[in-house]
Amino acid sequence: MIRLSKVSKLDGISSFSFEAGKTCMGSIDPLTNKVCASCSGCYAKGGRYHMANVKNPRIENLEESKKDSFVNDMIEVLDMHRYFRWFDSGDLYSVEFAEKVLEVVKATPWVRHWLPTRTWTLPEFNEVLNELNKLPQVVVRYSSGSITGEVVAAPNGSTVIGKEHVSKIPNGVQVCSAYKKGKQKTPSCNGCRKCWDKNVTHVAYIAHGAKGEKIAREAI
Repeated sequence: MIRLSKVSKLDGISSFSFEAGKTCMGSIDPLTNKVCASCSGCYAKGGRYHMANVKNPRIENLEESKKDSFVNDMIEVLDMHRYFRWFDSGDLYSVEFAEKVLEVVKATPWVRHWLPTRTWTLPEFNEVLNELNKLPQVVVRYSSGSITGEVVAAPNGSTVIGKEHVSKIPNGVQVCSAYKKGKQKTPSCNGCRKCWDKNVTHVAYIAHGAKGEKIAREAI
């Protein structure tokens, strides 16, 4: 059975996720051949993500995604959803699976889909990512490996930056307000839907999680 995650920060919007790292085919920086900075500080590799009630559904989802019935099952699951995030943790792990996601998105025009991914670094994913980008109801955000605010040359993208260095963010990059210090006690989108908006070219997320914060703080 497909297990969606309720992302409290996203005002309860659901996500389909895998374990971080094990499905992240694009986590290796093509220039250095090492794990990119943003992935090395991934929030989904620590904290509550090690808890059984968080980890087990992500393990089960990987097995579900390999079934022939996945596309139809996912379409049924999304029947009452209007906004949806792919991969609170994990990523597209094969072209075959990416093509299944494309089928799901095509068949659910009533849903606004947000799909962050690092697979743009792998040429074999180019065709399916281009097809996803053509659809009006999906925003594929090409995730930068940076933790200092650099972005990918893509129609839509995302990056990471330490909260101490937000003032250095490149022009045209909108900073996610959910983790702004002092805005609220608990991170929350508060109704913001910029991540699903094709007109918002790039979004910068404040590094969070102890390891991610440390790496970003020491990067500059």
